[in-house]
Amino acid sequence: MADPDGGAVGRGGRFRFVGRRRELGELMAALRRPPAVVLVEGEAGIGKSRLVREACAALRADGLRVLNGSCHPLREPFPYGPVVDALSGADPADTVFPPSVGALAPLLPDLADRLPSAPSRPADAAGQRFQLRRAVRSFLTALGPTTLVVEDLHWADDGTRELLLLLARDLPPQLSLVLTYRAEDLPPGTSVLGAAYRQPPGTGGSVIRLGSLLEPDVQELTAAALGPHATAALGTALYRRSEGLPLAAEEDLITLAGHIGTHGCAGAVQRLQDADVAHGLRAAVTERLDRLSPGAVAVAEAAAVLAAPAPEDVLVGLTGLGPEEGADAVTELLRASLLHEVDQAEYAFRHVLAQQVVHRRIPAPARGRLHRRAVEVLRGRTPAPLVQIAHHTLAAGDRTEWLLRAQEAADEAIAVNDGGTAAELLRRMLDRPELVAESRSRAALALAGIAACSVDFPTDARLLRRLVVDPQLPEGVRGEIRLGLGLGMLNETADPAGFDEVERATAELVSSRPGLAVRAMVALVLRDGNGPAYARSWLERAEEAVQVNGTEAMKTAVQGTRITLMAGRADPSLWEFVDRLPRGTGDREVLLQTARTLHNVGNVATYLGHDRRAAALMAEAGQVAARVPSPITAFLSRGSLLRLDVLAGRWEGLAERLDALVEEYPTALAVHVERALLTGNLAAARGQYARALELLGEAARIGADLQMVGHELRAAAGLATVHLLKGDALRARTAAERAVATVRRAEAWPRAAGLLSAAVEAALASGDRADAERLAAETGRGLEGCDAPAAAADLQVVHGLLRREAEPEAAARCFAGAADRWREIGRPYERARTLERQGGALLPADPGAAAAPITEALDLFTDLGAVGDAARCGQVLRDLGVVRRGPGRRGYGGSLSPREHEVAALLAAGATNQRVAEALFLSPRTVENHVAKVLRKLGTGRRQVAEVYSERPDAG
Repeated sequence: MADPDGGAVGRGGRFRFVGRRRELGELMAALRRPPAVVLVEGEAGIGKSRLVREACAALRADGLRVLNGSCHPLREPFPYGPVVDALSGADPADTVFPPSVGALAPLLPDLADRLPSAPSRPADAAGQRFQLRRAVRSFLTALGPTTLVVEDLHWADDGTRELLLLLARDLPPQLSLVLTYRAEDLPPGTSVLGAAYRQPPGTGGSVIRLGSLLEPDVQELTAAALGPHATAALGTALYRRSEGLPLAAEEDLITLAGHIGTHGCAGAVQRLQDADVAHGLRAAVTERLDRLSPGAVAVAEAAAVLAAPAPEDVLVGLTGLGPEEGADAVTELLRASLLHEVDQAEYAFRHVLAQQVVHRRIPAPARGRLHRRAVEVLRGRTPAPLVQIAHHTLAAGDRTEWLLRAQEAADEAIAVNDGGTAAELLRRMLDRPELVAESRSRAALALAGIAACSVDFPTDARLLRRLVVDPQLPEGVRGEIRLGLGLGMLNETADPAGFDEVERATAELVSSRPGLAVRAMVALVLRDGNGPAYARSWLERAEEAVQVNGTEAMKTAVQGTRITLMAGRADPSLWEFVDRLPRGTGDREVLLQTARTLHNVGNVATYLGHDRRAAALMAEAGQVAARVPSPITAFLSRGSLLRLDVLAGRWEGLAERLDALVEEYPTALAVHVERALLTGNLAAARGQYARALELLGEAARIGADLQMVGHELRAAAGLATVHLLKGDALRARTAAERAVATVRRAEAWPRAAGLLSAAVEAALASGDRADAERLAAETGRGLEGCDAPAAAADLQVVHGLLRREAEPEAAARCFAGAADRWREIGRPYERARTLERQGGALLPADPGAAAAPITEALDLFTDLGAVGDAARCGQVLRDLGVVRRGPGRRGYGGSLSPREHEVAALLAAGATNQRVAEALFLSPRTVENHVAKVLRKLGTGRRQVAEVYSERPDAG
């Protein structure tokens, strides 16, 4: 743990690493098992950076990549500056990057020749942020095993913090993230990554809180630094004076080394003991300043006032020294270990505490002169560092001028898409009561636009709520901010209360900002849970308003909203209106609205059963979105295409494809719900009922609570189906009834395929035939005049269920007709389920006729990989005496039989014997025998089945 040159002190020497062996071990253990997030917390001077440096050195010694960035209090606007600085240190010689990484090319000019071409820049700020965040994650993923270190996160701008939050919530599998910060310097009541961060499952890491060194640690540090001149008394005095703060001890050791070199050891202990313990660091820095030349002191004071890394000419420019005298002064400060070179010939204090000591000893009038001089010098630089100029203007006491300079800096930050830096400046401006009304409105609107797209939206929503009640803001400005608040609640947290804010915003906007009022009305049209009458009233208001003074983009947005409503009603004339959407225009805003409408209609079409049309619309939405570009719309279209793949029976690699989709935009709640729905339904098909109920229950809860009608209906259908398979009619009916109430309220009959048949079957299984018949009749009325093939097929299933007992042959014909409809739609799994029902209807009276549809269902289930459903059909056929032999020999020797493959697959998924028995319709005793054979043939224990089975060449 000791440095090779542990005895070197001062003039650039390193101190021995002491007292942190346990913390270093904890840090290294986490970093060697990515993905991991490690937070290193501690006060200034406690040794956070040194701990991280030691870990990084060990990782590099093992040939692993480490990227370092740091936050500064006066960083100039630059998108995600600390992270981009870290990425610029990568050496991606043989790395193959995906096209999305090209968005980083303008920010990483030194690496541009090794990155893909930069894609088109999205038209809207939210799209630009999405594009950059995705590019950063893709860059880090492509690098492979990497540790990303970002220090001093208490100084991070909001944009950098949000990017790190996104990474931390969904790390690339081989990335470790290390963040250092001072908790006392975070905003009150906040955490380092904001309120939205929770350590995700599967991600390792820890929070390492550094405390003071113990006396033995300081004794070791003293002995290593002073060698034979060190004594126990000196170490004790140093410990008491520093109170275990490593920086204070090191500063004293630098001073002592100089004293011993000049005067020997005599009086060294007394010098420490005579000093005030509480002011030990201040005294150490002050004493070293007293030994410097006047020129060096002047440069040190200039560096303290600048408070940011600066080149030599800027430092010297504040002092009035000549170039040679100034260069000598900088060299003197470097040799005294007060300044150090930060990057590319820029210099700053070795530690912020030393900078504060020097800053405080400058008399106030002299500080003011230095701040004014800093403004003059910095204005002469190209480009001018506007954030620093604003800081020094305020420090010089000119509050009126500061407001102007801060606005300039905020405008520049917004222009380069650095919302974090802009937000910090705008907040400070709004805190000033002297900010005039027009400037206050401008600042408030800019801040609201940034906050509405924040990743940590719950935190920024509190700010927006304060702004909408600011009496100094005009009503129209408050309305625009409230609209941003409401849309943020809907888009970022899926909170349906956002609709209430949007509705209030409409009243505030309608007279002064009619264009924004139309945007609010369009959002309210899509409030699915309030029913069609509510939607129609807002659509009519929007259409009336847009005719008066609407732009082409606004008119296209309203037109697209009407088309989306037509899709929800399954209007047969829908498609001719879709064909009229503007596609050939060069107006990017119009194209953006077209892309959104194509996606929305395609999404609804998947519920209606127009699967081929839906796929074509989604593909086109992605193409139009790429022309704008609108990466979010393109992303959502890819998600809907993935759902269509599942409906079409393309289940191969589904889990990986869903994970990749979530990784692209981990804050999109709808995508998480979609993953739960799809994986839950597949778990049910595979007989993993407990897992299916868990996932589908989560999706149903979120869908109902957040008024995500489509998700709620699909989840409820899946839950009811699983409960019915388990023989629990009461739970099946409970799961279905709430969703059926939503269908009635929203008149969503065309989108309720799957739910209606499950609800009717649950009512019949509960003995309530009258309710089942009422629901069937209500469904028929709700589908009159609708073009909804999926709901029509499901209604035929409903009719079959109602006739199954009294008219089995008629029921079988209903099921056969529904199966044909599912084939035409292109959904093999639904066809297989309906064929199984057809066979079940025929089974009591004509077992021979039942075998054919059940056999076809078994073949479809088997091809899909629905092992639970296949096992159920296989059991029925065996009971009928139907023998189905697969290819291959009758004896399997050391290989797994087909049944043993089914058992092994369930064991690999974590199923218990009881779950295997339920899934495969076997007795517990039979399952025990199969499990024993599987474990013997695989040569492993139960816990290792997943690993061993996946590696077998016959693990189909």
